[in-house]
Amino acid sequence: MGKAATGAGGLLPERHPTADFFVCDIFDAAPKDDLASMEHPIFSLSTRPDRRVLSYEHNGSEIEITPSVKGRATIHDKDILIYCISQLMAAMNAGRDLSRTLTLRAHDLLVATNRDTSGDGYQRLRDAFDRLAGTRITTNMTTGGIESTRGFGLIESWEILRHSKGGRMISVTVTLSEWLYRAVLSKSVLTLSREYFRLRKPLERRIYELARKHCGRQPEWTISIATLHKKAGSAAPLRVFRAAVRKMILANGLPDYALAELPGDKLCVSRRDVVLEPGADRGPVLALDIHDAARLLAPGADVYALEAEWRHFWVESGRPRLGNADRAFLGWVKQRVAQD
Repeated sequence: MGKAATGAGGLLPERHPTADFFVCDIFDAAPKDDLASMEHPIFSLSTRPDRRVLSYEHNGSEIEITPSVKGRATIHDKDILIYCISQLMAAMNAGRDLSRTLTLRAHDLLVATNRDTSGDGYQRLRDAFDRLAGTRITTNMTTGGIESTRGFGLIESWEILRHSKGGRMISVTVTLSEWLYRAVLSKSVLTLSREYFRLRKPLERRIYELARKHCGRQPEWTISIATLHKKAGSAAPLRVFRAAVRKMILANGLPDYALAELPGDKLCVSRRDVVLEPGADRGPVLALDIHDAARLLAPGADVYALEAEWRHFWVESGRPRLGNADRAFLGWVKQRVAQD
């Protein structure tokens, strides 16, 4: 993975060298009736308790995110889920038995996520678990004239064991929600750079996630600032958000990806390991909502992996001129699904 720029990027010090981890794409990994949640950010970017109840509607389904009195789970709290999923993926790849309940060494969790292992580490970890368990997601789906509404939390339960009288933490036990556990079983995961845990600002982490998800193996990905503002889940006014993105462009501190502002109030995300010559053929341009259509054709599939495969197929076919790139991609997906 490409290294991020240091210095201007303001990366946290790398406290503990670690390996790369897997991250679950929560929206894609949710059961099919929860596809509406894909476009809505679950985790708060605020550094203060975010107690807003968020509602969103997408493709006829509704999703509501309700925090506890301690606030909605934050993007930094998500580190715990990333670590849990990395452990489950490692166990799966090694052929070991899996369970929704994981017992982890507290020190390992803190080290792997680049957190401080001393001081108030216990209280911070406890607060994170409280927010994760307290954040509830409610969504509905209508099938055959019957509407089904259900709710679930980001985690089901947790426990921290430590030596008495303020002693050090010994172990952490986490029971993941069934929907998140299914995501692991279906391998609906993406690999993150370990430098993700060194990003200081919540917005940097969120935009890195979006870049990793949407850019993927493509050389670049373009999105309007207004749409990025919505996807990021920022509570700041659009003008303030735009200014923050411009600072990120100047800082050039994201792992793996570079940012550039384009005319028309757009942002271009490009992979650092891909160099495009001026005027080079950048490949077919797809609509921003094309992945929603692809999911209807290939339920449960990693549509970004399918897109990468299709682009490789397009290159191997001699880069033919496409009259309608969206139609060509969806047609290929349909044939791909029929072959499986």
